[in-house]
Order: sequence, then C-alpha cells, then structure tokens
Amino acid sequence: MSTEETIYRPGLEGVVAGETEICSVEQGGLWYRGYGIQDLAEHASFEECAFLLLHGKLPTSNELQMFRSFLDGHRQLPGPVVDAIRGIPRHAEPMDVLRSAVSMYGHFDTTRGSSRDAMICQATGILAAVPSIIAARLRLLDGKEIVEPEEGLSHAAQFLHMAFGRAPSDLEARILNLTLILYAEHEFNASTFAARVCTSTLSDLYSSVVAAIGTLKGPLHGGANEEAIKLIQRFSSADEAREWTEDALRRKVKIMGFGHRVYKNGDHRAHILENHIEDLARARNELWRVAVYHAIKNTVWEQKQLYPNLDFPCGLIYHLLGLPIDIYTPLFVASRVSGWCAHIIEQRENNRIIRPRSRYIGPKPRTWVPIDVR
Repeated sequence: MSTEETIYRPGLEGVVAGETEICSVEQGGLWYRGYGIQDLAEHASFEECAFLLLHGKLPTSNELQMFRSFLDGHRQLPGPVVDAIRGIPRHAEPMDVLRSAVSMYGHFDTTRGSSRDAMICQATGILAAVPSIIAARLRLLDGKEIVEPEEGLSHAAQFLHMAFGRAPSDLEARILNLTLILYAEHEFNASTFAARVCTSTLSDLYSSVVAAIGTLKGPLHGGANEEAIKLIQRFSSADEAREWTEDALRRKVKIMGFGHRVYKNGDHRAHILENHIEDLARARNELWRVAVYHAIKNTVWEQKQLYPNLDFPCGLIYHLLGLPIDIYTPLFVASRVSGWCAHIIEQRENNRIIRPRSRYIGPKPRTWVPIDVR
C-alpha cells in the first residue's frame, strides 16, 4: 500500500466514504436534496420531506395526497406483528422491540424485487408502520388497548393519536412535525452508514433498516435527547442548574446534547427548534423548565464554548409533549427511516460493496509451536 492509502483516522473522522445526492451537512447549513433546512422547517410537512428524500423532488399536491393515502393504507399492523409485540417481555428495551417488530413486519410486505419503485413502496410501508409499532408497545405496556389509526391525520398527529388515544392540539402536532423534519436526514452518520454497508452486500431493504436501528440503539449515536431531559429534570431552578453544571464541568463530566462531530459553530437544527420551546412550555405551564434549560446551555458555552446539538432542545420538547423518555430514540426512527431508506435506495443503484482495509498492529510473524512444548 502507498502511504496515502494507509492513512488511519479513528472513527473514520474526516474520511469521505462515498458520494450522495441526498443530503449536505456543512458548517453553513443543512440541505435535503438541495433545500435548506430552515425553509423546510418553516414551510414543509414531514410527509413532504419524506417524499423529497425518497423520490428526489418535492411532491405536487396530487402526489402528496397519494403519498399520504399510501401511508394511511399501511399504518394498520398485521395481527401477528401485534401479537408478537404483545408477547415481548416487559423488560425489553423499546429499541429492541422496534428492531424485532420492523423485521417481522417485513414478512408481510408483498412488494417483491429490488427495483427503485419496489424499494420506495417498501420504504413508505416501513415509514407508515414505525409510529404504529411504537404507539402499540407504549399502550400495551400501560395496560391499554391499541388505538387504531385514523385516516387523514398527519404523520405527527397520527402518532400522538395512537399513543394517547386523543386528538392532539394543533401546537402539539405542529411541533412534533418540526422535530420529525429536523431529524429526517443527516448524511453519513453511523446508522445511515450501517444501512449502506448492509445494502452494499445486496441485502434487502428490511435487513438494512434493522441494521440501522441496531446502530442507533448505541448510546454514542442515539439517546442523547433522553439524557438531556434526565439532566433538566434534576433541577427545580436555574440557579441550581447553573451551580451543578459549573461543578460538573470542573470535574470533566460529559454533558450529553452538546458538541457535534461535524458542526463546530452550532447545530442549525437546534437553533430552529429552540424557538418553539417557550410556546409549548407556556401551554404546559412549565416555563420554569425553560430557565433551567438556558442555565445549563449558557454555562456550558461560558465554560467550554460548546453549542447544543439538536438533541438538547428536543429532549425538553418531547417532555413537554408528554412523551415517556424511553420512546425518544424510537421516535427518532419514525423520522430518520425516511433518510435511511433514501440512502439504501441510492446505495443499491450505484453499488460497490463497502470493504475498507485495516492497519494490522498485532504480533510479527511467529513460528508454530507444537502443543507439547508450549
């Protein structure tokens, strides 16, 4: 190997591992298929973003209606999948339940082949099913019966309806829709790359999505929004939060929800979502939590010059929506599966098996020693 070929970067940091038309993550912004995240957050529905990621263009009014109708037609889970969810032990983690349920759901997908059209149908079916799986498990653990999907609701409103058995407020549906848009896609992150590696072997779309779910389960990738709200919930005042944060930073405690491998000048998505925290907190009569949030955020900046990433405000947003902490990461899947599937389809259409090299650092060549003289 040449010197250039043997350069080693732990975690592949800074390594360009492929080309994509789906997403651009830069210091100056985030774009889905060329559309800036600020514009999408301000104007789009999540369904429009999912269509954009999967089809490569924004839908017309008729295409969006057909896309939503397809989602409505695939939200009802097959009976055996519901029975399986019901039978999984209570102690199983929600991400494990989701991983198994998505895999099982694939057995009931009658779409055949690996053409682009076939894979888009499979992807849209998974997109419809994931919120149903999360909501079903949530209700069954609470000793309640599953709420059937209601035709015509948005992706965000549908989940809230199935989870809580009531119509969500416009504010709740609008803000959850925003989080889904912001989480939908983020280039070659760990779970997306895992999906592309699996796909590069010409495995099927369901296997690749399950690989991505398993990768997201790891706490170094998913779960930061869960840790963020656990931290915020520890404090009853901004002063208490500031004092603890200062002490934690002196002790070099890692505070989840800050910093980013790519963004060094702040996560654009976090800025967008922060603008909506106060409205939701006021509706829930929990404005004091916003003060706690800012006390932690400002102290980390003053001491470490670290910006919050999307997970920090999202943890508080999900709490204010009344969502239990252990479904925060599964909800990430309800959004990001659109991006995963876009990458799976792109990898399949321009495929070369992903097979990097390693640098050997083990023993030098050794002579075999017979067992009786070892």
